[in-house]
Amino acid sequence: MIEDDSGPTRVGRDHNTYGFSMWGAGGGFKQGHVYGATDELGHKAVGNGVNHFDYHATLLHLFGLDAERLNFDSNNRAMSLLDNQGGKVIEGLLA
Repeated sequence: MIEDDSGPTRVGRDHNTYGFSMWGAGGGFKQGHVYGATDELGHKAVGNGVNHFDYHATLLHLFGLDAERLNFDSNNRAMSLLDNQGGKVIEGLLA
């Protein structure tokens, strides 16, 4: 992937922000399950895309924590992993 895909030079390399893979094992994840899909190149999510707020909410749920109530202090400001973006638990990932 390239960092600057807006200009004519299109240089650099970066993480793919449009489609990526993760795996989880145990801890309440569904066993042997694939959730979501990317295009044939693995470049963009094309089905059941999960944003990082939803993934964090799901992980915190599996840890037994309420994502809406878990906050930390950053520069005297209350912050959360969900950053007030309304992440939701992805039930399709749960056993």
